[in-house]
Amino acid sequence: MSDMANQQNTETVVPVDAVEMRKAQALKREKIGRWLLPMIVVVLSIIAWDRVVVWNNIPHYIIPGPGRVLQSLITDWDILIGSLGTTLLITFSALAIAIIGGVGLAVLFAQSKWIEMTFFPYAVILQVTPIIVIAPLIFIYVESKFVGLLICAWIVAFFPILSNTTLGLNSADHNLRDMMKLYGASRWQTLRFLRLPAALPYFLGGLKIAGGLSLIGAIVAEFVAGSGGVGSGLAFRILEASYRLNIPRMFAAIILISVSGVLIFMFMTFLSWLFLHKWHDSAIKREN
Repeated sequence: MSDMANQQNTETVVPVDAVEMRKAQALKREKIGRWLLPMIVVVLSIIAWDRVVVWNNIPHYIIPGPGRVLQSLITDWDILIGSLGTTLLITFSALAIAIIGGVGLAVLFAQSKWIEMTFFPYAVILQVTPIIVIAPLIFIYVESKFVGLLICAWIVAFFPILSNTTLGLNSADHNLRDMMKLYGASRWQTLRFLRLPAALPYFLGGLKIAGGLSLIGAIVAEFVAGSGGVGSGLAFRILEASYRLNIPRMFAAIILISVSGVLIFMFMTFLSWLFLHKWHDSAIKREN
């Protein structure tokens, strides 16, 4: 009887190679699905959009079909790509200034509670005040249109970086901080070897948010500025298209803005993975 039981147990044991193969297959399906499923939804949405327009015979100056939007994107490419370049220049310039200012101020906050208590409320005020309210004042007092747009986009992108980095610097393990103090480490050494690495995941999380917000800030500021000509951004092209009832061009400009926002988010996600995948729990892949 014992021999039969041992034989049954041996038959039910799954080989280690088979388990590893199943895990590899599941991981491969997950990677494919992560890209394939969103693409399927996009394709089905475009088909549904086209069918709704055709079946209801909707005029193109109300809702254009995807074919007309694609045609407009091709024929107006020179105009739209130049405007996109202007918008992205403002976006990334504002984001770079927000990173420098936000991280620098967060470091000052970490070094002195008095500085944090003094200036942090003003950062909160900038965050909670809608940019569309501040923008007209900025364009009154700032002569340069580009600088005004830059300030508007910076205001929107600044707070997430400042807030997240400050939180990260303050989240460093207190036991490790006490140990470094016990061994005579200076403030700079504690900041460099402990607090900045601890703040990196928080900073990168804020960067993901700030990347999209800087684009939104640039677009809103362009709407408020409302001036055209050479060097105008995509927001003006949308306004111009609405005045002329060129709805396909409006849709094409909106699609370019949306795609740009997605690409910015994807780049920030890749950047976060690049810095964290070897050591931080949020980016390390687990076996199960």
